[in-house]
Amino acid sequence: MSLDVELAGLMHHVAEATSFTELLADPAGMRRLEAFSGAGLPYTAPDISVRSVEAPGPNGPVPIRIYGPGRQVLDGGRGAGAGLMSGAGLPGLVWLHGGGFAGGTLDMREADQVGRELAHRTGGVVFSADYRLARDGVHFPVPHEDALAAWSWAAAHAEELGVAPEGLCLGGASAGGNLAVGAAMYLKDAGLALPAKLLLAYPFLHAELPPLEPAAVPDGRVLSGLPRILRFTGDDCRALVENYIGGPAGMASSYALPGHGDPSGLPPVAVIACEYDDLRSSAELFGESLRAAGAQVAFRLETGATHGYLNHSAALAIVQQGLAFLAAELASAKPFQ
Repeated sequence: MSLDVELAGLMHHVAEATSFTELLADPAGMRRLEAFSGAGLPYTAPDISVRSVEAPGPNGPVPIRIYGPGRQVLDGGRGAGAGLMSGAGLPGLVWLHGGGFAGGTLDMREADQVGRELAHRTGGVVFSADYRLARDGVHFPVPHEDALAAWSWAAAHAEELGVAPEGLCLGGASAGGNLAVGAAMYLKDAGLALPAKLLLAYPFLHAELPPLEPAAVPDGRVLSGLPRILRFTGDDCRALVENYIGGPAGMASSYALPGHGDPSGLPPVAVIACEYDDLRSSAELFGESLRAAGAQVAFRLETGATHGYLNHSAALAIVQQGLAFLAAELASAKPFQ
C-alpha cells in the first residue's frame, strides 16, 4: 500500500510545519492549512437545513449546530412545539470535532462538512457540538461535561426533530472520539440511556501507545516520511493528555482516557483507523478490548489515509469513502438494549 495520491499531492503545504501552533502563528498559516485541506477543489456542500442552539451546561452554554431535516421553532434552546415534524425515527448523531483537545471549531471540515454530508446521506439529523478547549486554564472534566451537556440536550429534543431518542448515536473524530467514548462510559456507569451506536474516526483514547508493528505498515518509509505535523510521538501524546487533564497522565480517570477503562456494556461501535497514523494503534487496541468484552465492532482501516483526513475536502475520493462508511453505520443503527 502507499499514501493516497490525492492526499500526497497536498503534503507540500505543511511540509515545513512542526505544529499547528506554528502554522497559526504564521500570517500565512491559515492559507496553508486551507490549501492543505483541499480548498479550491471542485466540491459543493449539500444544501440542507442548518440552525444553531445552545445547550445549558455546568460550565455555561454549549454551542450546537443542527444539520438536517425538520421544521421546528427553538426558543433559547427549548423546544417550542410549533411546526415540529410528526413521527420519529430518523437517524440522529451527536458529533464532536477533534483538535487535540486544545483546538478545533464548528467551522472546520471535520465538524461542518461531516455534519452536512452525514445529514444529507442519511436523511437524518446531526448535532455537531462544540466544547470548551483545554486552553487558558481549562482542563478535564470541563470538555467532558460539555460533551455530556450536548448529548443530554440532543436526547431531550431528538423527538421534536424527528429522531427517536433511543436511536440517537454519539461519535467524534480524534480527541472528539475520546470525548464521545468518555461520555458513553459515564452514561453507562450512571445508569442512563446509552447511545444506539458509537461512531469514531481515528480516536485518541490512550496516553501511551505501543509502536505500530512493522508488518502493520508494509512501507514504513511512507509513515516516516510524513510531515512532522502529521506525526504523533510518545512525547506528543503525553503532552496532549497532560494539557487536557492538567497534570500527569497517571492521574487521569477512565472518562478522560477511556481506552484504559472497562468497555463492558458499551453499545455497538464503528471505528475508522488510518493506515498511516501513529494513533492507529489506539483505535486498534480499543477495537480489541471491545471485542473481548463482547461488544459489536465494525472496524475500517482507511488505506492510504493519514490522521485527520476527514478535515480534507470531500472532493477527495478517500474522504468520500470515510463519509460513506460513517453514513452507512449511522443509517443502520438500532436502539441498544
